[in-house]
Amino acid sequence: YHAQPSQGTEQEKMDYALNNKRRVIRLVLQWAALYGDLLQEDEAAMAFLEEFYVSVSDDTRMIAALKEQLPELEKIVKQVSEESKASQKKHKVLLQLFNTSDDRAQKRQPIRGSDEVLFKVYCIDQTYTTIRVPMSSSVKEVISAVADKLGSGEGLIIVKMSSGG
Repeated sequence: YHAQPSQGTEQEKMDYALNNKRRVIRLVLQWAALYGDLLQEDEAAMAFLEEFYVSVSDDTRMIAALKEQLPELEKIVKQVSEESKASQKKHKVLLQLFNTSDDRAQKRQPIRGSDEVLFKVYCIDQTYTTIRVPMSSSVKEVISAVADKLGSGEGLIIVKMSSGG
């Protein structure tokens, strides 16, 4: 974000820095727009977005040309932050992927998008159900399948849990 060339006139260095900063801001905006749902559960990503926003805000005091991107960045940061707070209040559902065919692993065949995977869906009330979805399913499609199976999509979120032992 702060890379600057070592050669050139002062104006060329400023133009180079401004263009780099604009590209990085655009990249972060696209990243947050695409992965906002996932970022809200990642404390490090949230901290990065907030720190990045503060850094860009500070830079707008010295580089007025960055001010045009600041409102959009602020909107994304607030949106992801608000979704993060709201998701903490929702019921959590755990999806556990388990292998439906051990012979595929033994034969070392590639996984195809048309292959189906089986998920165990654990609910907060200690019950679970199973769903089968194509490997190429998006997160929204998986959540939709869970909602159909459970009869309600209200307050569903995906939680990834892992264990070291």
